[in-house]
Amino acid sequence: MTQIGGVQSRYLAVTLQLILAASLHQSFATVAPPTTAPPPTTAPPHKDPGRPERGNYVISNGNGTCLLASMGLQLNITLSSTSLNKTVQDVVNIQPNLTKSSGSCGPDLASLQLTTDAEKTNLTFFFTLNTTSNKYHLSGVALSAVLPNVKEPFSAHNSSLDYLQGNLGYSYMCREEQTLDVAQNLSINTFQVQVQPFGLAGDQFGAAEECQLDEDDMLIPIIVGAALAGLVLIVLVAYLIGRKRSHAGYQTI
Repeated sequence: MTQIGGVQSRYLAVTLQLILAASLHQSFATVAPPTTAPPPTTAPPHKDPGRPERGNYVISNGNGTCLLASMGLQLNITLSSTSLNKTVQDVVNIQPNLTKSSGSCGPDLASLQLTTDAEKTNLTFFFTLNTTSNKYHLSGVALSAVLPNVKEPFSAHNSSLDYLQGNLGYSYMCREEQTLDVAQNLSINTFQVQVQPFGLAGDQFGAAEECQLDEDDMLIPIIVGAALAGLVLIVLVAYLIGRKRSHAGYQTI
């Protein structure tokens, strides 16, 4: 009887294990794993459009020309698109031949608005003049644009900038490329800039005040030239000293 009871106990244990395994298999088979939406991706930036063409822009009022600007402009835009479920990065050159300019001039505030891409892109620069120090600067930028294949319109603005600083009656000039950080989703690359929003005398720029980048660029050749001149002088002095010693040796013999 003891042997039969042991066999029955083992049979019952095996049976319970089989039932438990079947139940677990069925529960795993019927419960589907949770589905999650794919995370937003970042689209690679469009192909580099190259260096932008330099445009010339003139704003006039009742007293004549009040703002002159000459520059190449390149927009670096980042837009989170919900329709595309990704972050779009685009680099756009402002094409002067397809751009209309407008603006206004006041005693201490001037603006330059550039409209392009069939009026889908509007870029506005705001300049402020400090009437106490007679210094001006780029104080604000606003951009609204419609990007290709993106449903959401793009917009960015900043009214607390401090770029392109100059003195009243003088133009600001920078031949080197500069990057103006406007907002987290917008920066502007400028090329060969010359601008004067206040104190114009006639239709010509005033004397140019060059940016620090241009001054540094001019300083490097000067330093290199001075170093080469010093090296030539050292070699010449060494040669003369060596020749003098050699001549003195011949006289001793």
